[in-house]
Amino acid sequence: MPAQLYFDTHVVSEGGTAGLSRCIIAVWGVMLPNNGDNGADKGAIIESSGRLWTIGAIHGDVDHLCAMHDALAGRIELDDRLVYLGDFLGHGSEIIETIDELLHFRATFLARPPFVHQDNFICLRGQQEEVWQKLLQLQFAVNPVEVLEWAFARGADATLRAYGGDPDVAIACARGGPVALTRWAGEMRDAMRAHPGHMALMSSLRRSVWTDDGGLLFVNAGIDPEKPVARQSDAFWWGNTKFDRIDAPYAGFHTVVRGLDPVRRGFAMTPWTLTVDGGCGAGGHLMAVCLAPDGQILDRLDR
Repeated sequence: MPAQLYFDTHVVSEGGTAGLSRCIIAVWGVMLPNNGDNGADKGAIIESSGRLWTIGAIHGDVDHLCAMHDALAGRIELDDRLVYLGDFLGHGSEIIETIDELLHFRATFLARPPFVHQDNFICLRGQQEEVWQKLLQLQFAVNPVEVLEWAFARGADATLRAYGGDPDVAIACARGGPVALTRWAGEMRDAMRAHPGHMALMSSLRRSVWTDDGGLLFVNAGIDPEKPVARQSDAFWWGNTKFDRIDAPYAGFHTVVRGLDPVRRGFAMTPWTLTVDGGCGAGGHLMAVCLAPDGQILDRLDR
């Protein structure tokens, strides 16, 4: 990370952990819109004028993420853009460190002179982030115990532990009724806020992103080809079986890119789709692919 980060006439000096925290607060707090518009419920548009790096599911594996960032640092060009395809949370044992590393790299990427727009670095909401957001609002669930058991079976217990929670306590609160559950959810939100930038990151995640020329569409795990982008709803996270049925250009996009294959088949490419998933967090590696605006693969990294 550079000794100083310049943004909007403010200089943020690095000084150990406290300096990193100030850096994260400055970059996320100033550059991101204050989410009254609930950015997570919207897609984003990214320019197609340069190369575009897309990074697959991470699942709390900070070592692979650091190795990937080291590799990217030597390859990124000034006009490049980055899209992280979600699933930073879940499964792994170093989730806090993973989010801190993502924030650190974002700050470094955006601080490069002469100017890098914040929309050149976009993060999608993955399955794990979607599940975690639901758990933070668990007091509204009709069947909270079943929701917790379902979430824990899919790796969300690792995220809960990372923020100081205990799955058994969560289950007990769910059985204890709305008051206990509301208190528990509030404690988990407070635990996230104790880590600078974590809540802001979660609030800024996008459901999908597409290039301004309509050529490339980026999603987390799936899509329903029978519905337009605006009506995908949960299909972005749970429509993986229908993703496999795409046999023609979807909605005018010549390539649909995803970062997670829930059945762990690894990298896959068809004439109309691309899966960028190396199995990170499940004994595999982290994968990144550099794309030209027409979808051609220019470079691939496995770390």
